[in-house]
Amino acid sequence: MLPDTVKAQLDELIKKNKVLLFMKGNKHFPQCGFSSQVVQILKETGTKFETVNVLQDPAVRDGIKEYSSWPTIPQLYVDGEFIGGCDIIKEMYASGDLQKKLGIEDKPVAPPKVTLDEGAVKAIKGADEGGGDVLRLEIGPQFQYDLYFGPKKPGDVEVVTSGVTVCFDKQSAKKADGLVVSWVETPDGGAFRIDNPNEPARVKSLSAPELKKWMDDGKKFELFDVRTDEERSIAKVDRARALDVEGEKALLALGKDTPLVFMCHHGMRSRSAAERILREGFTQVYNLEGGIDAWSQKVDPAVARY
Repeated sequence: MLPDTVKAQLDELIKKNKVLLFMKGNKHFPQCGFSSQVVQILKETGTKFETVNVLQDPAVRDGIKEYSSWPTIPQLYVDGEFIGGCDIIKEMYASGDLQKKLGIEDKPVAPPKVTLDEGAVKAIKGADEGGGDVLRLEIGPQFQYDLYFGPKKPGDVEVVTSGVTVCFDKQSAKKADGLVVSWVETPDGGAFRIDNPNEPARVKSLSAPELKKWMDDGKKFELFDVRTDEERSIAKVDRARALDVEGEKALLALGKDTPLVFMCHHGMRSRSAAERILREGFTQVYNLEGGIDAWSQKVDPAVARY
């Protein structure tokens, strides 16, 4: 049963924020792929929104699921109304229903210029079984690609190139202009290669021993820890700064050429944070591979493992 104190807290949060997203992380540094996708959609609409990081408060994390009768995170509220989770938000954005709910104009997306080489066209046509599905190309928040045959969806952006129709959702279409799909022969028979000029710079990997050498050599860099307060109380690297509200402000005030290293428990959450900061224009962004667990095993065994 939802405690009255938690219900009152959630009531107040939802009441005072027109558009509120309960998520893992925050709008600047989402800490899960589903939260990241919804943040990206809201940013693309241009609407103002606030976020609540459920990882910072277990009572809120568990309470909002009961409050909304919805088992997963993220969860979006607009004008006090529960809208849904990631899949619902994506569908509503594609159809224009989300824009209507937010009271904003649903601006059309221009079809991107896409090129298919001869080998790609041949492979695509050979794979089409004629069942009525269309070729879909989806581009994820971190520019992951998914090329497959599937049903046409409301709001799709269609591109016809070399006699092949390619369908994009709105988010993917905005990131696809100039994209080239090629067919590359491999020992296994061949594979598609996608080259996209819109991709941001990639996060660089940094091992625990390499980070220790940076410290020993006096290299100038900033180290940010994206873990929760509870985790940092168990194990920490003294030089690391928590990526809390104050930490985020300090980070975003740094010069764009400042070397930045992100760390977490095993390196997954920190990579997500590092990929996000690239979009803010920073150019030297690193992820501590293996996280603090690798630091404990390879550099400082005095740091507790958990």
